[in-house]
Amino acid sequence: MGFMSVLSFAHKLITERLAPGDRAIDATVGTGADTLFLAKALGPRGEVYGFDIQSAALDLARDRLQQAVVESSGGIAPVTLLLESHAAMAESVPPTWRGTVGAVMFNLGYLPSGEADKSIITQTDSSIAALEASLQLLRPGGIVTAVLYPGHEGGDLEAAAVESWAAEVPTYVAQSIIYCQLQRSSSPYVIALEKKKS
Repeated sequence: MGFMSVLSFAHKLITERLAPGDRAIDATVGTGADTLFLAKALGPRGEVYGFDIQSAALDLARDRLQQAVVESSGGIAPVTLLLESHAAMAESVPPTWRGTVGAVMFNLGYLPSGEADKSIITQTDSSIAALEASLQLLRPGGIVTAVLYPGHEGGDLEAAAVESWAAEVPTYVAQSIIYCQLQRSSSPYVIALEKKKS
């Protein structure tokens, strides 16, 4: 049968913790796959914000979301897509979101689209800033997932920095786990943090 893919594992962790009507953030919209996953999981009473620095990514996500709205007769959460760095998420979501978000998803690396410029990658500094912000936005019991890609140029440094950051988060703030294939150091892997319930 085999183990779950890293994306499936991230989705499983989030599904177990989100409830219909929750709030969620896709910190790296990309093609919109995670954005749509969150919108479906939350249902029409939920809310999703998505961030990306490439307008091409937001266009791909809009197309995916519009198709899903047609197919589901509007049964997904409304989504706000912003052409901004994920590092700006704390200032860009409504102030009322602080401490109420159920999940924040990161899928780091580059835009996985055939025509995309693969030299445009997520940067360690902005990713760490966004991860820090996500902990402030989470509600108790909320979750952050970060899919990391050490196999592309620059991805190994970013993955190591995120892993180091997650290991240093105090246990009274959140607990962190890692899901990876040990035999292949260049394989994608997931780090997840669950905010402590008070």
